[in-house]
Amino acid sequence: MKEFQYTIRDKMGLHAQPAGFLVKTAMSFPCKITIAGGSKKADAKKILAVVGLGIKCGQEILVTAGGEQEEEAIKTLKEFFDKNL
Repeated sequence: MKEFQYTIRDKMGLHAQPAGFLVKTAMSFPCKITIAGGSKKADAKKILAVVGLGIKCGQEILVTAGGEQEEEAIKTLKEFFDKNL
């Protein structure tokens, strides 16, 4: 299992548009990917679950991937967050 922490820098937080791109990116990998923020945790492949986390600017999240292609998934998602949030 691989993971990384990230602090959201986008002043709108993890809102619908980047969440949609995040889900699309996560779905391209066969491994299980989760996002945890505060006391909530969500499947990164489900848009309503991701948006439902209510991640705000300045909040730290934990992204975890486990299974086939987990290393590639973590690398790709880290790049996604660095560029988009």
